[in-house]
Amino acid sequence: MPKLEEKMRDLARRVAENNRFRQRECFNLIPSETTPSLLVKCCEISDPSGRYAEHRTMKGREIYFYQGIDFIREIEEELKGELSAFFSAPLVEVRPISGQMANEVVFKGIVKYLSAGKKARGLGRMRSAMNNNLTLGGHLSAQPMGSLFNFVEIDPSTGKDRVIHFPVRQDDPYSIDADEMVSLIRQERPDLVIFGKSMFLYPEPVKAAAETARSMDPGPIIMYDMAHVLGLYGAFQRPLEEGADIVTGSTHKTFFGPQRGVIVSNLDPDGPKGQLWREIVNRAFPGSTSNHHLGTLLALLIATCEMNTFRDEYQRQVIRNAQAFAGALSREGIQVEGDPARGYTRTHQVLIRVGEGRNGVEIARRLEENHIMTNYQALPGDESFLDPSGIRTGVQEMTRFGMEEDDFAPLAAFIADVLLRGKDVRKEVIRERQRFLEMRYTIPPREGVELAARILCSIFSSSEHATLMAENLLRISSQMESMEGGRTL
Repeated sequence: MPKLEEKMRDLARRVAENNRFRQRECFNLIPSETTPSLLVKCCEISDPSGRYAEHRTMKGREIYFYQGIDFIREIEEELKGELSAFFSAPLVEVRPISGQMANEVVFKGIVKYLSAGKKARGLGRMRSAMNNNLTLGGHLSAQPMGSLFNFVEIDPSTGKDRVIHFPVRQDDPYSIDADEMVSLIRQERPDLVIFGKSMFLYPEPVKAAAETARSMDPGPIIMYDMAHVLGLYGAFQRPLEEGADIVTGSTHKTFFGPQRGVIVSNLDPDGPKGQLWREIVNRAFPGSTSNHHLGTLLALLIATCEMNTFRDEYQRQVIRNAQAFAGALSREGIQVEGDPARGYTRTHQVLIRVGEGRNGVEIARRLEENHIMTNYQALPGDESFLDPSGIRTGVQEMTRFGMEEDDFAPLAAFIADVLLRGKDVRKEVIRERQRFLEMRYTIPPREGVELAARILCSIFSSSEHATLMAENLLRISSQMESMEGGRTL
């Protein structure tokens, strides 16, 4: 027991140090991350996190295979309703536990749908698919090495998967050439067209692809992986209204929830593609999930309620901040990718080219040493991801911690000091971060802490444990207040 207690104390110390570092001492600009609110975090560790609620439709009704699930069943239905309102779409599948799993579920469902009555083609493969090239910002999960693995036929002449990449504009490698795309769709007749990127600046030409698909028989299924821009749905793009059949995404990037995935559609269940949605649902369970992580499911409901309440304000601020940040970096002499006439970006992302003779890996490491978190990125023209010339940043997390347009100028100056002048600005960065510690786009701190305390205290199996928890929180808070000059968590 003494050894276990010693180990636990050491781990608790290290966890607390990392929390303090990431939440209070650095600027997080990684575009695929966010910090959920206190209530979302508390729900993640509440009782459902250890439970099961497997269910599926059988003989026209929903069958659950465990007892004690009345609460989580209500939560799942409430979550579907909130997400349906967010996307203005009636069909929502919430059981995938990541964006990548959401894509895989869709790919499985598409293969089953396409294979119906076509046994000669064999179950398990699409004829071909069209996607964004990985080297031009395409998302990994839409590649054969990712979730598309084994779902597309092999071309016997090349031995490679039949994957066609979107053509890009000659004057802008970050934008698809819509006219060439239409011609390519008609020529290649893919079963699936997958929009969406991980290096994402501008909207995708969904409407042109959807109109082309409707004029073909059979036409391709149109899918949009909105993992990075899910929280900007509507302000950035509305692909379901533009004709996409399916939208997938992860709920922990610009959508400020826990780490999960979601699938959304407005297909008519009784229409020609109604069976496609049923196949997708069947692949969610029992195809790809058993326990679908009920703690984060509950947490996602809280986050979606926050998003539906603060959506317009949050989305506008994210896009304004990204464009302000891009402009500030450019004024500092840093090469910013994208078109200045379009504000460099229409999403949360800002892309930096580090300059000739510099390596993105090294620059990202130096920024981390100065408490600025980014990730290195291969940009158009780079030969390898191992020798990238880019840095990928996102403003969504710091927007939620209260940063506005003018606040990004000092941050851009810190980055220029590190990238261009080789300065050590760690202490200055830590001081600047202290201005942005209170989370926005959620309920006020006093009410949030009260509700979080109710949840935390209810977790314990005895009132004695809850009392000890409260006493220790007060003691630790007092210690921190003394150490940090009156500032508390």
